[in-house]
Amino acid sequence: MPARIRFGIVGPGWRTEFFLRIAQLLPDRFEVVAVLTRNPQRGAALTQQWDVPTVATLPELLAYDAMQFVVVSVSQASAPAVIRAVVEHGWPVLTETPPAPSLAELAALHALVAQGARIQVAEQYQFQPMHAARIALARSGRLGFVNHVQLSVAHGYHGISLIRRLLGIGFENASVQAQRLEAQIVAGRGRTDPPPPETLVASTQTIALLRFGERSALYDFAGEQYFSWIRRPRVLVRGTHGEIEQHSLRYLQDARTPIYQTLKRVDAGLEGNLEGFHHQGIMVGDEWIYRNPVVPGRLADDEIAVAACLLGMDRYVRTGEEFYGLADAAQDQYLSLLMEQALREKRIVESEMQIWTPNEKADLFQAGVNGIS
Repeated sequence: MPARIRFGIVGPGWRTEFFLRIAQLLPDRFEVVAVLTRNPQRGAALTQQWDVPTVATLPELLAYDAMQFVVVSVSQASAPAVIRAVVEHGWPVLTETPPAPSLAELAALHALVAQGARIQVAEQYQFQPMHAARIALARSGRLGFVNHVQLSVAHGYHGISLIRRLLGIGFENASVQAQRLEAQIVAGRGRTDPPPPETLVASTQTIALLRFGERSALYDFAGEQYFSWIRRPRVLVRGTHGEIEQHSLRYLQDARTPIYQTLKRVDAGLEGNLEGFHHQGIMVGDEWIYRNPVVPGRLADDEIAVAACLLGMDRYVRTGEEFYGLADAAQDQYLSLLMEQALREKRIVESEMQIWTPNEKADLFQAGVNGIS
């Protein structure tokens, strides 16, 4: 049995509860040593619900010297200052996405990393089971050269992160054009609340075309997709020799031999299976394309993905191997900010080299800071 991963959390919000649920359902694998919240009532509620200690100041949290790292789960505006405060005390940080709201603040965090700060980012979408399986297939060679992605899954930097991984994009420059459409939809549920009585509300849909040289992506998302029962996510990945469409895989064994397969989800605990309900993995034919790293936790897909970030952070602290470092997070946020700029200015915008680009000594592109920060 692997050693238990022990960590503290700054922030008492909705995303913090993902980490608390994971630790509660997998107590042999994860332990939250304490949560920092300056609200005494919120702290008492967290202790009662999750049986976890709470503290009111950062020094109190950092006094738990048996933990391995600190999770920063606060607002975008607050994150850079909290990250800086934690790393200045020598602690590794796993921060929620995005690590900073502006280009200038991303550059300031990059300077901390250049000075030795250990920062990783909990961008979980790439680790959701079906997305992880699609990424593995896109990298397997079965599709040939992957040249196009259409993604309607998540907003902003989350969507960009998946696009870059499915396309195999690093830090190549991009051109971005975007527009917004408005329509009506029946109001759906919220994060926790059931839907209201039937009510039509405005829905804003963002569509963007990103070009990375020979590769391209169509980003398409409306915020209702997160919770609505009638707006499903969609993914299309195309290469020279095949494509993935949702759960279907089509590729050429040779020019005259097409292969048609399905990405099959495998769960335990169904019908007569007595292993307990949990997700096991994704199969294509007789091959496991993805295996759940936290079996037998009874976790939703997004919780499995967050748990994978915790596993990645544990490995990073022990070995230095990054799983989603500040450079990747900054690039995804940068391209998301460019989408907003393209929408605002109603024109095609071009990305530029940034200082977090690996192995480059580019200065921060000041015009970009002035235009989109």
